[in-house]
Amino acid sequence: MSFFDDPWTDPTDRDAFSLSFVPPPTVAAVAAEGLALRARFGRGGTAVGIARAEGLAGRSPLQAAEMRVIAGWFARHSKVRRATGWADPEKPSAGWIAWQLWGGDVGRAWVEAERGRWLPLCTG
Repeated sequence: MSFFDDPWTDPTDRDAFSLSFVPPPTVAAVAAEGLALRARFGRGGTAVGIARAEGLAGRSPLQAAEMRVIAGWFARHSKVRRATGWADPEKPSAGWIAWQLWGGDVGRAWVEAERGRWLPLCTG
């Protein structure tokens, strides 16, 4: 097989390495809000959540595997919605701030709406 026959170098190839997902403006806005909340209140999220928020806020394209990570994060952390102070504008819970860092409810809805496109790329 020559270099030009290699599917990894084919620019028309739409596999897990070439198909990307650009966060919509609504998701970017929520992630930016999460970063502002974290700066204001000094809590919520981890270094990974901050990095995720920066990428979402900047509308950096995501690979299928990253979409799977985001979906998994929302699935694992959905219980934080029951915390005291959830979405309280005066004293939001750390969970609320973390949720916003990952794109909030609109981020969760976006990842789920795209599931049919990214999931097949993650399951081989």
